[in-house]
Amino acid sequence: MATPNQVPGSAAGPDADILAPVTIPQQTFVRRAAVTASLVAATAAGVIVGAGPASADVPEGWAPDTHMSWGHLLVLILAIPVGLAIIISLLAALPGLVKGEGITGGHAGGQWLGGPRQGTSELAGPDSEESKAGGASARW
Repeated sequence: MATPNQVPGSAAGPDADILAPVTIPQQTFVRRAAVTASLVAATAAGVIVGAGPASADVPEGWAPDTHMSWGHLLVLILAIPVGLAIIISLLAALPGLVKGEGITGGHAGGQWLGGPRQGTSELAGPDSEESKAGGASARW
């Protein structure tokens, strides 16, 4: 069985509240709630005040508003971003296509980044039985 010195809160007596050290005092809770409420109120007031200019009338020199068709909207939302993505992809693949490596860069299978292009045949073999060339020399 634990002694009174080993159990938190038991040193004051058997009726002591063991949650007292980990709970938030009421004053701190009220203070945090007041700060949170004031931040929410300030944000709401900023949104309401900022919405005023959005409801302003159209200036006198501007043309009357025109209705946008669904086709024009789809061109703006879909066709332009897709077209830009295709152009950027082609520009990224262009150097490999010019070299004749294709889109994959000539490394369709087991790619070794930074290694020799012809695979392990270009690697230097060990000079002797005791040579450490050619790998990590892992052992079981």
